[in-house]
Amino acid sequence: MCASQESPSTVNPCCYFPCQNKGVCVRVGTEGYECDCTRTGYFGINCTLPEFWTRLRVILKPTPAFCHFILTHFKWLWNILNKTFIRDTLMRLVLTVRANLIPSPPTYNSAYGYISWEAYANVSYFTRVLPPVPDDCPTPMGTSGKKQLPDAQLLAEKFLLRRRFQGDPFKTNLMFAFFAQHFTHQFFKTSGKMGNGFTKALGHGVDLGHLYGDNLQRQHQLRLFRDGKLKYQEVDGEVYPPTVLDAPVHMIYPAGTPKEKQLAVGQEVFGLLPGLMMYATIWLREHNRVCDILKREHPTWNDEQLFQTARLILIGETIKIVVEDYVQHLSGYFLQLKFDPELLFGIQFQYRNRIAVEFNQLYHWHALMPDSFLIQDSEYSYEQFIYNTSMLMDYGVESLVESFSRQAAGQMGGGENINAHLLKVAVGVIKESRLLRLQPFNEYRKRFAMKPYKSFQELTGEEQKAAELEALYGDINAMEFYPGLLLERPQPNAIFGESMVEIGAPFSLKGLFANPICSPEYWKPSTFGGSTGFEIVNTASLRKLVCANVRRCPYVAFHMPDPSAETGATGHHQDGQPSTEL
Repeated sequence: MCASQESPSTVNPCCYFPCQNKGVCVRVGTEGYECDCTRTGYFGINCTLPEFWTRLRVILKPTPAFCHFILTHFKWLWNILNKTFIRDTLMRLVLTVRANLIPSPPTYNSAYGYISWEAYANVSYFTRVLPPVPDDCPTPMGTSGKKQLPDAQLLAEKFLLRRRFQGDPFKTNLMFAFFAQHFTHQFFKTSGKMGNGFTKALGHGVDLGHLYGDNLQRQHQLRLFRDGKLKYQEVDGEVYPPTVLDAPVHMIYPAGTPKEKQLAVGQEVFGLLPGLMMYATIWLREHNRVCDILKREHPTWNDEQLFQTARLILIGETIKIVVEDYVQHLSGYFLQLKFDPELLFGIQFQYRNRIAVEFNQLYHWHALMPDSFLIQDSEYSYEQFIYNTSMLMDYGVESLVESFSRQAAGQMGGGENINAHLLKVAVGVIKESRLLRLQPFNEYRKRFAMKPYKSFQELTGEEQKAAELEALYGDINAMEFYPGLLLERPQPNAIFGESMVEIGAPFSLKGLFANPICSPEYWKPSTFGGSTGFEIVNTASLRKLVCANVRRCPYVAFHMPDPSAETGATGHHQDGQPSTEL
C-alpha cells in the first residue's frame, strides 16, 4: 500500500494513482484497492511487472524523442523512401500505433469515473481517456502538491501572457491558425448550460457541421433546395454566404448589428473573425461547385441526393487536406503522410469516434494569434478585426487568403505568447480543467507512453520558470494538464513540445480515420457519385480547394512563403497560377 501522512482510513488509495501501465484502480473496502491489469501486458499489485513479450517490446521500442529525430532529419533519405512501398508501411504503423492509444468504445466521462452504460451511450458528454481525480483526495491533484492550486488568473498572467510577439520559428502562418480554429469548431462545442463536460455537438467528428449546421432544422434553413445547393448571395459576381434575412439561423453578433450585415453559416460563432468566415465562404463555394459537377454527371438525381453526395465528397476533401496538408505541416515530418483508408482494411479498427475532454482542452492554441492583423497595406487591431462584418466582401477571399498566408503565427511552445485580448480564454480552460478534475500532466504522459517529468526544470528547460512553478505547485506531479502542455519546452524541429504531439496525434488520427467514409462499406467510388467524385476526394489539397473557388489563385499554404521562391520582378510568385488551370 502506498505510504501517506494521512491515516489509511481517510485517504482513498486510488488518489495515489497506484495502478501503472493503463491498469484500472478499484477501491476495495475502506482502505484497500485492486489494480485490474487485464490486457495491459503487465501484472503485479500495481501492474508494474511486464510479461515476457511486453518486456521485449519495451526494450525494442524507440522513444518518442528518437522517432521524432529520425522523422525530422535525413531529408534526402525520406525523399527516396516516400516513393516506395515503405511509405505505406510506415503510414499504416503510425495509424495503428496512434489509434490504439485511444479507447474505443469510450470509457469514462465527467460524471462517471468508472465503466458504465451511461458513459458509453450518452453522447451529450465529451468522453475521457483518464477518469477524474477522485473527489475525496487530500489535494486537487490526488495526493501530490499543495492543498490549493494557484490562482488561474495569476498563473496565466505570469506564465502565458505575451510580453513580446514570438513568431513560430517554422514559419507557420495565420492561414494555418484560422484553419485549426474553423476545422475544430465542428466538434468542439462545449455546453456550459448543461453542466461540466457536456458538448452541444451531435456529431463527434468530421461532419462539416460548421458548414451545414449541427441539426436538421438549421441545415434546412441553409439549403437552397435546388440542385443540392446551399443558399448564397452574389456580390460583384462572387458567391458569399447569405444573410440571416434569407437564411434565418441564429448567429452570434454584437447587439445592434443589422441583419443585412449578419452572414448565415453552419457555425453560429463564425461571425467573430473574418478568417473563420473566409473559410466558411470557401467551403460554401466548394459545395455548390461540386453540386454542379454532380448535376452534369447525374442529370436524373434529385436535390436530396445531390446535396447528400456533395456533403460526403466535402467530408472526404476535408480529411484529405487535414492529413496531407495540415497534420503534415504541424508534424514537421519528412515522411510524407498519406490519406488512404485502405491502409487499415483487414486490421481491427472501429469506425466510430467520440471527442474527449482532453482533446478539447489540448486544442486551445490561442498563442498562434498575432498582436494585429495585416491585410494588404492595412493593419487592424483586435477591436477593428473582431466582428468586422464588411472585411470579407471589401477585400475578397483571394486577398484574405494571400494576407493570412503571408503573416506569421505565434510560437506555441514555451509559454508567454498569448495576446492579452485572448488570455481570458486560457484562464477559462484552466478553470474548466479544475471543475472537470483532470488528472495531473504526468499521469497523461504515462498514459500516452511517455516518461513522467522528474522536475519542473526538465519540463521547461528554464531555471527561473521552473523555480516559480515549483513555488506555486510544490511538486511536478501536481502540474496541471493544460499549463503543462503550453509550458513544455518545444522539441527541436517542431512547432510544439513532445506531449502536445504525442497526446494530440492519437486523438486526431483516430478521429479522422474512424469517420464512416473511411470504412470498407463507404470507401468506394459509388459513395461519392462515381469516379469523378472519388477523384475530387483523392486529389484534394488546400491549394486546389482555394484556387478552384476564386478568380485568381493567390499564394496559399500553411507556412509563409520562402523569399527565394518569389519571382520578385513582377510582384507575382510561383503559386500565382490562374484558377482555370486546375
